[in-house]
Amino acid sequence: MTPGIVKANVKFVARQLGFEDCRISIATRAPHADAYLEWVEAGHAGDMGWLERNIERRCDPREVLEGCQSVVSLALNYLPAKEQPRPDYRIARYSWNDNYHDLIEDKLKDLDLALQDMGGSQRYYVDTGPVLERDFASASGLGWNGKSTVQIHRKLGTWFFLAELLTTLEMEPDSPSGDHCGKCTACITACPTQAITAPRKLAATRCISYLTIEHKGSIPLEFRRAIGDRIYGCDDCLDACPWNRFAQVSREASFHAREEIFSHSLRDFLDLTVEDFRRVFAKSPIKRIKHERFLRNVCVALGNTGTEKDLAKLREFVFHGSPLIAEHAQWAVAEITARNPTP
Repeated sequence: MTPGIVKANVKFVARQLGFEDCRISIATRAPHADAYLEWVEAGHAGDMGWLERNIERRCDPREVLEGCQSVVSLALNYLPAKEQPRPDYRIARYSWNDNYHDLIEDKLKDLDLALQDMGGSQRYYVDTGPVLERDFASASGLGWNGKSTVQIHRKLGTWFFLAELLTTLEMEPDSPSGDHCGKCTACITACPTQAITAPRKLAATRCISYLTIEHKGSIPLEFRRAIGDRIYGCDDCLDACPWNRFAQVSREASFHAREEIFSHSLRDFLDLTVEDFRRVFAKSPIKRIKHERFLRNVCVALGNTGTEKDLAKLREFVFHGSPLIAEHAQWAVAEITARNPTP
């Protein structure tokens, strides 16, 4: 088959599998590889140690797959709804239901089989492998990298998962997309912790998504109030993007809000045992941070939004067996008490 026919077949299969977009780029050293290396060297990866490993492999897909000729970049819409289901806490939309890795990897397995039938050898990833995925997405024309460093798509806005498949098959590359952010700085202005220090410059260790998900220890005092009512991740820079006016709710039911995750009040979460936590968040990305860090986040959110009704339970947690939870509960008690001084 010619490179053009192979490309047409791959795109057809991708559409049949439910991907909203599929585009092709040539396997080469990532355009922003040097910027990535500088970012890692500056210590911006924080607790995300995997970003500091195999850095040369991450910069060039030909180091990951011998004979790699093409990178297939894929987009899957995950927008579950425009509004948060509860008024008293916020969770990043991508984690409202099941873990997206499982769903997308199943689709990638089927796409891999189709390419095997065409004679190719493949490796595929959903933000889990050594690939600078946004570089290849931009090179293929699957959107462009926004000023928040989040990929933006003309039709999907910011609400989509990126996946990539490396293959030894030669395909005609698609044309890259231009930068359509213009003079807009809405995402930079929206960031509660000023983690976007300049267009396409992210100090990850200031980001609320990093602090509530990746960071393993105590949340720095300077960021706790900015976290507000967020208990897992942050969508503020995504929400702010004007390109979301074209976004539609995902057709994938497994991305829609799971009732059990949003059937609790913020205070209710303090009563979750380890077993309860595992049950409520089974198959959810939230399960990854484990019970201790989840309660840490809940204490911070209560410190920012709680009332005197929350003090009794939080005071119990001041003596929690986990120093991490106890510290954040003590902070929450102090914050609520300061807002509600005894007459």
